[in-house]
Amino acid sequence: MKLTTIACFMGILLLSDSTTAQTKTKATQVWPVVEKQMKPWTRWWWMGNAVNEANISKVLAQYQKAGIGGVEITPIYGAVGFEQRYIDFLSPKWMKMLNHTVQQSNTLGMGVDMNTGTGWPFGGPNVKPEQAATKLIVQQYELKAGQRLSEAIKVRESKQEAAKLQALTAYGSQGETLDLLNKVTADGILNWSPEKGDWQLYAAFAGKTRQQVKRAAPGGEGLTMDHLDKNAVSQYLERFDEAFASKPQGVRAFFNDSYEVYGANWTPGFFDEFQKRRGYDLKRYLRELVGKDSVSANIARLKSDYRETMSELLLTNFTQNWTDWAAKYRALSRNQSHGSPGNLLDLYGAVGIPETETFGSSYFPIAGLRRDSADIRNVDPDPMMSKFASSAAHTAGKKLVSSETFTWLTEHFKTSFAQCKPEVEQLFLSGVNHVFYHGTTNSPEDAVWPGWLFYASVEFNPNNSLWPHISGLNEYISRCQSVLQSGKSDNELLIYWPIYDVWNNAKGMDMAIKVHNVDEWLHPTAFYQLSKGLSKQGYSFDFASDHLLGQAVVNKGLVSIAAAASPYKALVFPACELMSLATLKKAIQLAEDGATVIFQQLPKDVPGLAALQERRQELKAILATLKFGEAKDGIREFALGKGMILLTAHVEQALAKRGILREALTDTGIQFIRRSFEGGKYYYLVNHSGKDIDTELPLNEAGSVILMDPQSGAYGLAGARQRAGGLNVRIQLRSGEAMILQLNKQDSALPPWVYLGKPSAIIELNRPWELNFTAGGPKLPANRKIDHLGSWTNLPDPALQAFSGTGIYTTTFTLAQKTAKEYLLQLGKVDESARVWINGQEVGILWSIPFQARIGKYLKTGSNTIKVEVVNLMANRIRDLDQRKIQWRNYHEINFVNINYKPFDASGWSVMPSGLSGPVSIVPYY
Repeated sequence: MKLTTIACFMGILLLSDSTTAQTKTKATQVWPVVEKQMKPWTRWWWMGNAVNEANISKVLAQYQKAGIGGVEITPIYGAVGFEQRYIDFLSPKWMKMLNHTVQQSNTLGMGVDMNTGTGWPFGGPNVKPEQAATKLIVQQYELKAGQRLSEAIKVRESKQEAAKLQALTAYGSQGETLDLLNKVTADGILNWSPEKGDWQLYAAFAGKTRQQVKRAAPGGEGLTMDHLDKNAVSQYLERFDEAFASKPQGVRAFFNDSYEVYGANWTPGFFDEFQKRRGYDLKRYLRELVGKDSVSANIARLKSDYRETMSELLLTNFTQNWTDWAAKYRALSRNQSHGSPGNLLDLYGAVGIPETETFGSSYFPIAGLRRDSADIRNVDPDPMMSKFASSAAHTAGKKLVSSETFTWLTEHFKTSFAQCKPEVEQLFLSGVNHVFYHGTTNSPEDAVWPGWLFYASVEFNPNNSLWPHISGLNEYISRCQSVLQSGKSDNELLIYWPIYDVWNNAKGMDMAIKVHNVDEWLHPTAFYQLSKGLSKQGYSFDFASDHLLGQAVVNKGLVSIAAAASPYKALVFPACELMSLATLKKAIQLAEDGATVIFQQLPKDVPGLAALQERRQELKAILATLKFGEAKDGIREFALGKGMILLTAHVEQALAKRGILREALTDTGIQFIRRSFEGGKYYYLVNHSGKDIDTELPLNEAGSVILMDPQSGAYGLAGARQRAGGLNVRIQLRSGEAMILQLNKQDSALPPWVYLGKPSAIIELNRPWELNFTAGGPKLPANRKIDHLGSWTNLPDPALQAFSGTGIYTTTFTLAQKTAKEYLLQLGKVDESARVWINGQEVGILWSIPFQARIGKYLKTGSNTIKVEVVNLMANRIRDLDQRKIQWRNYHEINFVNINYKPFDASGWSVMPSGLSGPVSIVPYY
């Protein structure tokens, strides 16, 4: 008798035969129930706000059916020729479209976020010049004894009518410093003349950057606001209050894109804020602030103080202010803090959902994974950069960490699902658990193919030839995020980020900390090297700022930042030059309260310029109280109170000595992230190496282990054996595959996972195939029979080189007897995704490397039929349009550019391989 069981995942019941599970009488819930925020969301560009209710309803239904959980509305510039359909942002008609979107999304079980503006950054028609982004303009003058300044002290730069003189500081040749602001008349005449010596005068004006909102939508055009001024931010938000009638609109979160406020290094109140926060008068140091590096030995310290002040103003006047405003509408704030001139950890930590982004592609040694040389940027996306966002969430106990995902992953129309998979997995490993595609453009029905498109998008929309299979990617992400949003993060280490070492740089003024320049501010640091090394060794960690450490407490030897967050077993300080006295004192206090504190080296100095000598003396006195013993194995210890401070260059050895163990599973090449839940833990595992792995993984935990395959949804009880200090769990992962381990303290009654044993003779599917084209364009090619598999672009029909769409391959094969434990279908080379049926039963979508599936339950003795539906990229059809000089891109503003921001032209592209190239085979396993 054939034994069956019902396996439940994502609310779907599947029947599987005895090769994968044994009989059970009822469904078992293993996968978490998928909620809308566990599905991938997408940035939804409204071009020109040219939307209507019917179009919105139709498109949202398409998104929901494909497995998208929500949309983020971001209005941008429009398509040429459709101006009569434009709707002004926040107008009554626009609000009607927003309300309809929210209502329809609620009906479909989806969510809605909204950009608090159009394009980026925040700004618009209600931003007056006095509230606009501000820059410091400094002009120099020279006077000798007895001379009077003949020139009025007014801004020389054109179009700076709104600029205000804020300081005039004179520097004498004998070291004198004078404040001359009160000597300047309203019309700019200086009523002062030096009695002796040579003098340099520095005049400081609060000028305007004059930056306009980039990629603005109708009704959103205007000046960029001053993010450092609370009143400017509040007045900007009043426009939304008026449109919303001060009532919640059903928006889940308000969004802010990465900080791209160029040249905005000032705000009118900066001098006063600096005096209040740093304790000295910045006006006396104008020469050092804007001068050459050699002007003063302390110029880096001065600029560090300037950058710290800017960071605090951005935090309080914009980030917290905007977040408080969103809360009035029962909404969260969702913010990309990177790119801003501030402490990323504090800025990310101040919002409801911190968001990172990936820009460009990464290298993965996965066999068969395409990466074109044209897609390689100056730096690859770095998981350590993404951990700044996830750390801010983890330390505060916040559930969600989002990401703008797949931005410029490849050139337009060449992005495959297989390329997306390791990129999104790298985000998951860094702590991201809420993916936003970048993105989809809303397009009306009468827009000719390929519809309306945004220039930096992955183009995941219904016009994409890959769209019929996007549910495969979406279901994978949903399964992963259902786990990664469960419970809490489970990282054992808290690592201090030495921001003062970053800020202490004499070059420039404001310092934007961006994803695009990690090779400058992140990669060269001891902090980065330590973090990379600990990760490779199998340690899990989050980052902490000085501000976050100020909130830390110790309970039973564990360090916590927030009551809702998971605690940490050790606090680690990487080698750094500068540390505030408050942070050093806090580290010592935490150790005294019972924490394990590890210094790679002790700080050498204090940051900043105020009371420098006094603070240096205090630092010296504090360090003198740390009475470390003699080094043993390169580790010096100082026990105080209930805890311990360790000083060593070898942090891994110190952790082991304190019984804080690494996860040795990383020695196999597998990467992981861990989550804890009541009664157990999850391990999300990924094999991004170039080799297949079949081994026993050591875990530092005990209990029963369930293997959960996020690619297929299958699960079963893992083969595991107890060992001292934990478990060894058998795992089989092909290069490019992922697996989730659910470790439970209680025993599980699930059927065992079926491991693939010894392979037998391969069954080659080498009979002729029927190839039928069912959807796509520019026109459907003729159906045909083919004797050998290969790219359909190589078939004797020139039209196939221009075709983007769907082809269905069908053939038969004979299985003499069905005796193996399992049968593995291997499709070989697929360009780009395949949906498989065997004997009329759907196996599933094989959308990524290694393009294989277990099919034993679908096979029968004798003749079998296999059908493989393949979708290819849009690239060949776009190439054809450009070669025929058919106009398909005509937008205002930047129009449509390529990956190098040059005018887009695909006419010179090579034809992209398409279809099923194989070889297709079935491998029996006994």
